[in-house]
Parts: sequence; C-alpha cells; structure tokens
Amino acid sequence: METPATPGHMVTLDAAALRGWPLPMPSPGGDKEERGHVLILGGSREMPGAVILAATAALRAGAGKLTVATGSSVAQLVAMAMPEARVIGLRETAEGGFRHEAVAELNPLADRVSAILVGPGMQDEAATAALVRSLLPRLNGTSVVLDACAMGIILNPDLDGEGAPFRFEQPVVLTPHAGEMAHLTGKAKQDIAAAPDATAHAAARDWNAVVALKGARTIISAPDGSQWQHEGGNVGLAISGSGDVLSGIIAGLAARGATLAQATCWGVALHARAGERLAERLGLLGYLARELPDEIPALMDSFARP
Repeated sequence: METPATPGHMVTLDAAALRGWPLPMPSPGGDKEERGHVLILGGSREMPGAVILAATAALRAGAGKLTVATGSSVAQLVAMAMPEARVIGLRETAEGGFRHEAVAELNPLADRVSAILVGPGMQDEAATAALVRSLLPRLNGTSVVLDACAMGIILNPDLDGEGAPFRFEQPVVLTPHAGEMAHLTGKAKQDIAAAPDATAHAAARDWNAVVALKGARTIISAPDGSQWQHEGGNVGLAISGSGDVLSGIIAGLAARGATLAQATCWGVALHARAGERLAERLGLLGYLARELPDEIPALMDSFARP
C-alpha cells in the first residue's frame, strides 16, 4: 500500500500515518528468502564497527539474509561479531576505501540481493565514489541506500562535460545530515538548516533520489516532489553510530519489499522512537547506538496494531 502523499503536500509521519501505510509482511509459511537479502558494504581499519551496527539494524528490521562486504583487515572481526552474516573480505586502499577490483568480487552477488547499503565506516571518498559508480549499473532491480562517504559520488561522478549536473539513472536513498548536505551542495550549513524543506526537495528532484535530510525535524523528499516530515527522537540520538543504525534499518525494510520512500519514512520514525524508548529507561544522554536496533522489532509490532 502506497502512502497518500502527493507532490506539494507535506505528510507528517505520526503513528496514524504509519499504521495507514503498513510494511510488507512475509506469508505465514514464508522462509528467509521471502524476507529479502541485504548486502552491507562498508567498514575500514579504523571504523569496523559501523558495518556491524548497520548489519544488526538491517536484521532487526526484518531482513531474512545478510551479507557483509568489508575490508580484509577487519573481515574476521566482523564475522565474529555477526555470526548471522556471510562476510566477504575486500582489498583496501591506504586511505581506508576499497580497491577497484572489489567490484569483480561483488559481481556474483549483484543479482542475488534485494537491497544494498554502501558507506558505513568507509573513509576514502574518491575510491568509494569510483566503487559506487561501477556498482550501480549492475544493480538494476536492487534497492540502493547510500550513506556517509558513498554519497560523495555526487561530487565525483566522472561525467563527460565539465560542470555536468549529476543525476542517478535509477532512484536511490541518500541520508545526509545538514553538514553532509552542505558538503554535497556547496551551500552553507546554516542556510540548509534554515530551509530544509526546499533543500531536500531540490536535491531529490535534481539527483533522482529519495533524500532524508536528517535533523530534529527530518525531511524526506522523493523525486516526484512528495514530502514527509518527522519530528521526534531526542538529542541522545546525536551520537557516533546512530546514522549507521538508521541506514541499516532502511536497507532492511527495503530488502523486505518496502519501496524506497516507505523504507526511508518508516526507518526514520523507528529510529527516532527507539531513541525515545531508550531515553525513557536509561536517561536522555548516554545510551549507545548499539542499543537502538534491539528496540526495532517491538516498535514495528506496536505500529502494526490499531
């Protein structure tokens, strides 16, 4: 069921809106294949935990199968932390990205995954942009979520023609906060914070992407002009690893069959409510990003009930 959002009309993502836009559910006898296969591509020597956070969140969001592709230097660590996952070790650049040959190693998975998340814990923006550029043509029919430095493909598109605008051939999800959006657009961070609706709308239209511009009030914009807003969560969510969890939730929901817009809207709402629940139990500050995914299954159930 698609949301009643229409271009030019802002939908508020409250409990009623989510209940009116239910997530795809597997059949009672469905197996893990029916719940989708998600691939998390990311991590580095300095930030191996990012893919662990994202991968955990994807499974907690209901994905049935999980593969993690990460740097060979940390692959064993990730495999031990994620016993549910198949883990592939990729050759790395000195700057913390993956070498171009990684595309060949991932090729066999291209037509077997339902959703792919690229970016958590990756550090070499130029190498990551080159990797994304090579992967995208192989991912027709796959839901794609780009986070962190994977969004840098917008600045490193390798297009013919100086100054040619960047546009994805097939829609993807992008999850920038105001600072990342400033980096991607060249606008001042304060200007983006002052006009998030217009900024997200223009980016979604120009880039052909579902854009979640994160903040205390998060704006989600689709390429057709549809927009959603979510207010909630708390300052405790502003912590290392929180964005990795959000992108993992979105990828997990997309693997289950949610549209890019639905996965993003539900992901934002579930992430915020998870922070609220943790604050109720532990206090406003000091809960950890690793604790957020555990809240997701019960929250999905609660939104599914009248």
